[in-house]
Amino acid sequence: MSNFNLSFAPLLPPTLLIALAIVATIAAALTIYAGRRGGWLRALGLGLILLALGDPSLVREDRNPLKDVVAVVLDRSGSQSIGERTAQSDRARAEIAKQLDALGNIEVRFVDGGGNDASGGDRTKLFGALNSALADVPPERIGGAILVTDGVVHDIPPNPDALGFKAPLHAFITGHEGERDRRIELIEAPRFGIVGKDQTIVARVIDSDPNGEPVTVTVRRDGELLTTFRTTPGATMRPVVRIDHGGPNVIELDVAPLPDELTALNNKAVVTIDGVRDKLKVLLVSGEPHAGERTWRNLLKSDANVDLVHFTILRPPDKQDGTPINELSLIQFPTADLFGRKITDFDLIIFDRYSNQTLLSPVYFENIVRYVRNGGALLMAVGADYATEDGLYYSPLGRIAPARPTGKLIEKPFRAAITPDGQKHPVTRGLPGSDSNPPAWSEFYRVVAAERLRGVPVLSGADGDPLLLLSREGKGRIALLLTDQMWLWARGYQGGGPHIDLLRRLAHWLMKEPELEEEALRASARGHVISIERQTLKDETKPVVVTAPSGATQAVALAPAIAGVSRADVDATEFGLYKLSDGELTALVNVGPENPREFQEVVSTTEHLRGLAEATGGTVRRIGTGKGDEIILPRFAAMHESPVYGGSDYIGFKRTGASVVTGIGVAPLAIGFIGLIALLAGVIGAWLWEGRRARG
Repeated sequence: MSNFNLSFAPLLPPTLLIALAIVATIAAALTIYAGRRGGWLRALGLGLILLALGDPSLVREDRNPLKDVVAVVLDRSGSQSIGERTAQSDRARAEIAKQLDALGNIEVRFVDGGGNDASGGDRTKLFGALNSALADVPPERIGGAILVTDGVVHDIPPNPDALGFKAPLHAFITGHEGERDRRIELIEAPRFGIVGKDQTIVARVIDSDPNGEPVTVTVRRDGELLTTFRTTPGATMRPVVRIDHGGPNVIELDVAPLPDELTALNNKAVVTIDGVRDKLKVLLVSGEPHAGERTWRNLLKSDANVDLVHFTILRPPDKQDGTPINELSLIQFPTADLFGRKITDFDLIIFDRYSNQTLLSPVYFENIVRYVRNGGALLMAVGADYATEDGLYYSPLGRIAPARPTGKLIEKPFRAAITPDGQKHPVTRGLPGSDSNPPAWSEFYRVVAAERLRGVPVLSGADGDPLLLLSREGKGRIALLLTDQMWLWARGYQGGGPHIDLLRRLAHWLMKEPELEEEALRASARGHVISIERQTLKDETKPVVVTAPSGATQAVALAPAIAGVSRADVDATEFGLYKLSDGELTALVNVGPENPREFQEVVSTTEHLRGLAEATGGTVRRIGTGKGDEIILPRFAAMHESPVYGGSDYIGFKRTGASVVTGIGVAPLAIGFIGLIALLAGVIGAWLWEGRRARG
């Protein structure tokens, strides 16, 4: 295809050329007005000179037509996986390709939008995919665009100009008329909560087909049923949840589904509340002043999150020196408050070299036993008295003590060693200096010989006897340290030892910090990958069964990572709450955003895109259904520019007429300066000749 047009390349600046044209016009007009012979000939000559100065050329362009570009965006968001929508989209893709190919001279660009996995975000963004598909196409080549979606799109431009092209936008809507759905909408959800305190979640049930009848809502924490109640759709509900432990507390709100509901995926709302401790209240009772007393005090006082109450027994009852009571400047030990009315206020009780000194009656020891079994924590750091009849073992605490003294006190140099179970236990695993043999820490010189009754020995002393034992009793925990010489590590004797790491881990294990659990199943999500970790003291790790939000399951074998820890990664293909279990422990992890916007509104609709599509001249319509699994689309038509590109049974695309230049030919209509001089000489010559004739 060839196009011809006239082109000018003036030999003089335009302003000068205009000035000459004005002068020539005046001169020609005066000559003609004066009735001079040859006036019209002179005017013609001046006109030809001006035309020559413009250097006109006839330009021929050889052009090849370009194909019109039509982009087709297929919604691959999570809501498109509901029901028959994916199948409808795939069949629509094939039909669209067939009809556009039949129109001819159209380049079709298919692109997936919205994301179809856990990393795709929580919103359906189709116009971003449309812009990417057309980023390298000039706007004048775009003949139109098609969206195949359920109609719930979250990045709709505010006006047609934001599209970046002037062509029709059509939308084919998947799904069916009359779809029903019920979901839970979160209004307020706390991110943090104090352990042991209540948190309120504000939410409501949204029903696409409300009938006013109450619905049943179930509340679970970490998979454990907390409560069930009835509420009315649309009404605000405020379930109260107790924060049970530090770290993530996974709260689920679950509403009963509708009959023939579109999907039950959004019938559940998930809230993860991180439990934090306001203040860890610790009661430290030292039976007598000794070198190691300040080690415990300094360690606990250095932690800003610990509220420490410390008593040291300076004057035991058996000390009788005749000093009048009114001359003693000592504070009376408040046994009734500490071990009676206020015992449950403490997160941890520590007896440091405390013997059965009759300051505490058996009733108070019974209170401590009850306190531990109900979830409290007790640490006994004992000395030589533990081996005697005055030791704590021979009080009611003996019923929960991890070891029974043999009556022997071993006094000889030894280095504490981590036991095989201690190598796996988070309290003692990887202690600084433990990787050498013998361990690179200072010696102890005294340990109480004891026979293990329960619990796990994590450190051993002289002759391999237990040195530190950890035990569980009911809901609570107990630790027994069978030496009073930890202060040697604290003071750097022979290089010291990892007393800060050990004692801090020990205190936090007693107070149930999740990171220090010796038996734990943990899961975390990074994008679309779930990382599984199993902490155990056992020799064998069972496979973990992973249950997806849809109910699909898979068994995952874990591989040893470090002592006591096995790990594995698994790809997540769905949004939502995953449940993991090895038959003994259970863990929950949410993949993707909690309560993703993608599943908040899943009923297909033609209304969201209608305004934008009709503003471009396009249409929005549902994909028709035929026999069986067939679909019906309107016929496609190629049209010249029009305000409307669609009717009841057809949709149109703009023929842009775009082309590319493949060759250029230039034919000068003047012959440059030489021709101009020749023409000028001819005109002047004719002028002089006519003047001579006039004089003759």
